[in-house]
Amino acid sequence: MINVTIYRSNNQITAFELTGHAGSGPYGYDLVCAGVSAVSIGAVNAVMELCQTELKIEQGNDGGYLHVTLPDSLDGVLMEKAQLLFEGMLISLKSIEIEYNQFITIQN
Repeated sequence: MINVTIYRSNNQITAFELTGHAGSGPYGYDLVCAGVSAVSIGAVNAVMELCQTELKIEQGNDGGYLHVTLPDSLDGVLMEKAQLLFEGMLISLKSIEIEYNQFITIQN
């Protein structure tokens, strides 16, 4: 089971954490894991590129763990962009959860 936790302050996403493995298929063929990974890493890359900011990223060596934190120092415009990108990520993850809720859960 993949557990997604969204951390907020003043209704803004400050960090998110993904833990666990979906186990919806054999290693290398797990569509839920691939989808969650693509959505989350894509959002992280988009925030770093489009907001020109470094995120605090912690990853597990064997997969199954990702913790991403936005810096406190983002100005208003960049924070709005980052929020839009991370809220988009959350919408995509919720879409995966609707179809595959036995493999992913989101705490928002």
